[in-house]
Amino acid sequence: MTQHGYFHWNELMTRDTEKMKAFYAATVGWTFEGMDMGGGQTYWIARAGGEPVAGLFPMAGPDFEGVEEHWMPYLAVDGVDAVLEKAKGSGAEVLRAPFDVPGIGRIAILREPGGSKIGWMTPANPA
Repeated sequence: MTQHGYFHWNELMTRDTEKMKAFYAATVGWTFEGMDMGGGQTYWIARAGGEPVAGLFPMAGPDFEGVEEHWMPYLAVDGVDAVLEKAKGSGAEVLRAPFDVPGIGRIAILREPGGSKIGWMTPANPA
């Protein structure tokens, strides 16, 4: 399990997953495995040497209008709900309240006091 305060995951938010899969396969040798997100969407797990290293998230729909493509980092924290309360008390803004992703963990999205967006997550325990 990733330790509290360490970066746990990175996710490329993109409108063209096929283009970005081709780019990263050609440049750094990543391979990809798809995960059904429902609604006809596929989340892509990027692998290096067989190990998962990042994800490609398809930005589709009205929630992403006007949002530029970007990398989204996720910081591992112990007990995201409690740590998020500390973050709010220290000037962070919650952009998406904590939610659970089965088998992945509990995630919240926030804007730090300086304006940067970041995901904080309590990773799921390995089965």
